[in-house]
Amino acid sequence: MKMSELRELTPQELHERLDNERTALLRMRLNHAISPLDNTTKLSQTKKNIARILTELRSRDMKSNTNTTTG
Repeated sequence: MKMSELRELTPQELHERLDNERTALLRMRLNHAISPLDNTTKLSQTKKNIARILTELRSRDMKSNTNTTTG
């Protein structure tokens, strides 16, 4: 998932993706605890996707706060 893709999404879609990524990460962690995953890099990729989504949401929040306080 690229930042350019995230910038095109609505806040509602970003929150949905965030929930999906968090659920996927939880499932992968549980599965990895039971039996090792074939590709453990998926764990770090999912964590990075979560961070990207949170960064975009935070960026939008900061922009909206800046626009309301200066305008």
